[in-house]
Amino acid sequence: MKILMVLTSHDELGNTGRKTGFWLEELAAPYYAFKVAGAEIVLASPNGGQPPLDPKSNEPSFQTDLTRRFEADAEATAQLASTVRLDSVSQADFDTVFYPGGHGPLWDLAEDKHSIALIESFIAAGKYVALVCHAPGVLRHVKRADGKPLVEGKNVTGFTNTEEEAVGLTKVVPFLVEDELKAKGGLYSKGADWSSYVVADGLLITGQNPGSSAEAAQLLLSKVAG
Repeated sequence: MKILMVLTSHDELGNTGRKTGFWLEELAAPYYAFKVAGAEIVLASPNGGQPPLDPKSNEPSFQTDLTRRFEADAEATAQLASTVRLDSVSQADFDTVFYPGGHGPLWDLAEDKHSIALIESFIAAGKYVALVCHAPGVLRHVKRADGKPLVEGKNVTGFTNTEEEAVGLTKVVPFLVEDELKAKGGLYSKGADWSSYVVADGLLITGQNPGSSAEAAQLLLSKVAG
């Protein structure tokens, strides 16, 4: 099994002067789930090279056994430092794709023509697409073959408005994931804030928040293997 993981290259948190990027747990938990399953993993980002890590995601209160394992894993960190450029990858080379979140994707991947086309090609090829936390926002411009939004009529989840409010970024982000999924016709649902909540509908798997990333990865593996 060969899995593509797509990370953000965006590191500016709006006009706050603070840094953002990808959320470490949302990379580390799926990364090791895929490794345990024997998958080959390729990491990609719009700019290639080292993607920016959201510094908050590596603060002690957000660290997990898997984030600490990733940070100490020379092979993993070397792979992260040399992600391939997103415009160089083809869905034909992969069995599935997984998008970790963090706030960064709301600025770059949500508007990236290569990401949009890539997701559309995975769906057209009958392959599963999984996205967690803020990454479901990357689906905002993705369309089905009939030109309608991919999420229209689909059961989906993603970072909630109340979770965004809790981290104080409601007025900073370019759009709210929950609102955007609903605006595109998605049948949005959610669990309790910060609890693991994952939804699958057809070829689409979405997770609500960082704590949902491990469950989303396991569900993706079971679907692809099944």
